[in-house]
Amino acid sequence: MPGEVKVPTLGESDTEATIGEWLKQPGDPVKLDEPIASLETDKVAVEVPAPVAGVMGAHKVPVGATVEVGAVIATIDDAQQAGETVQVAEREQPQPAEQKVAEPAPEPAANAGEDHTVTLSPAVRRAVLEHGVDPTQIKGTGKDGRLTKEDVLAAAKAKKEAPAPSVSAPVPSPSPARPEPVEGRTGERREERVKMTRLRQTIARRLKSAQEEAALLTTFNDADMTAVIEAREAYKELFAKKHGIKLGFMSFFAKAACLALKDVPAANAKIEGDEIVYHDYVDISVAVSAPGGLVVPVVRNADAMSFAEIEQAIADYGQKAKDGTLTMADMTGGTFTISNGGVFGSLLSTPIINPPQSAVLGLHRIEDRPVARNGEVVIRPMMYLALSYDHRLIDGREAVTALKIIKEAIEDPMRMLIDL
Repeated sequence: MPGEVKVPTLGESDTEATIGEWLKQPGDPVKLDEPIASLETDKVAVEVPAPVAGVMGAHKVPVGATVEVGAVIATIDDAQQAGETVQVAEREQPQPAEQKVAEPAPEPAANAGEDHTVTLSPAVRRAVLEHGVDPTQIKGTGKDGRLTKEDVLAAAKAKKEAPAPSVSAPVPSPSPARPEPVEGRTGERREERVKMTRLRQTIARRLKSAQEEAALLTTFNDADMTAVIEAREAYKELFAKKHGIKLGFMSFFAKAACLALKDVPAANAKIEGDEIVYHDYVDISVAVSAPGGLVVPVVRNADAMSFAEIEQAIADYGQKAKDGTLTMADMTGGTFTISNGGVFGSLLSTPIINPPQSAVLGLHRIEDRPVARNGEVVIRPMMYLALSYDHRLIDGREAVTALKIIKEAIEDPMRMLIDL
């Protein structure tokens, strides 16, 4: 009897997803728990594991379709019963239009099997869709010849630099998720229409909702980064040797934020109906860049973590975001957010809160500026800090106080050690 492949539980608030990619085609051998499909939810990409071993059966829904939790999306046939079908498939090498490309006298490809099928990770698939390249024409440099994101980016760059093809040149069939650009009459002006991913749609909806529902206000301050820079310089080698992770700025700001949230609990609270929910713990959502947009995995119990534990947690989340392997559990919750636009060169911004949280700290680039110290003008490495908050819950005095505590802790890190 065939095994049914169903949409797994996605999370507390997610009841549906979109079929992003079929990782296995009908006739392909399938191992138990091997990923066979990639789903796009409102927050992350989720791989669907095979419930049984066997041979991939029929796809019940196409790429791009919206499916609910528990829905049957495919079947897996018994390997023995499907043996004859598999042998025919291997002999004849059927080539579905979306996954395989027929070539005269093909040469073995490092990133494809005998049937030229290319299996892509969610991160690589998003890069393929973003740059409009044909994955079957790219040589993979990853493990077992698999494509990496760098392979796709290199192919996209080469495609831009290559001369325009002649009219008689074959044109690959456009992917349903990324239509071919529409050219103007002269062939020089181009337009392109791409459907928003579920993640981007959710980001747009949540940010707009935050603007409409919350009474947003931002307070600013600046911090002299001299003490933090000197501390990092003095202890970075010992820190890396002992903990196996680099000492960055984020752990300093996370610990400084924990001090502020302890003294100003409203900045670590949320509104539910006509009630205010206060938390006696700090779960910090750290905004990191992913191929599909900004995501905010949660560093839980940051107030009880060491600098090394915070740095390791952030590094792990950053890698998972690049690989497209963040889970719903990684994204759930969070009582306060830190967003670092400085890594992209931002000097100043007004970050938007991440509902239902009531506040977000925005960090920016460090630059040398003249400041007054003891009646003299000196050059110091300065950073602008921004705290956006929901004025329905947090008063101006509380917001300014919280940001001032963060500033003082950064300028005098000893405060974080003696809880001042």
